[in-house]
Amino acid sequence: MTAYGRGQVIVSTTNELQGFRVVRYLGLVRGLTVRSRSVVGTIGAGFQSVVGGRITLFTSLAEKSREEAYQLMTEHAVAMGANAVLAMRYDTNEITQGITEVLAYGTAVLVESVQVN
Repeated sequence: MTAYGRGQVIVSTTNELQGFRVVRYLGLVRGLTVRSRSVVGTIGAGFQSVVGGRITLFTSLAEKSREEAYQLMTEHAVAMGANAVLAMRYDTNEITQGITEVLAYGTAVLVESVQVN
């Protein structure tokens, strides 16, 4: 078996991991978070949009949301006994104006190292 500490998983957007063999497919794992923009953040982002360029307040919110969804997904994978997640993806949806869900999902698997001769 691979030598990963408890709670650590390999996450890949690919369907295979070079140097590893899938021993068992455990199923879909996901992490979901729902975030809203604050009034202050929305006003600040409005000022940034007038100037043009990168809107850092929304970029920060999006990054925090993705990180939280990713963390929840990996926790779900560990709870299922996985040491890797394959075909990982993000999906987002605006539930209502100013409130967005972010979903991280993939296939939880148990992998082991493949010995190269």
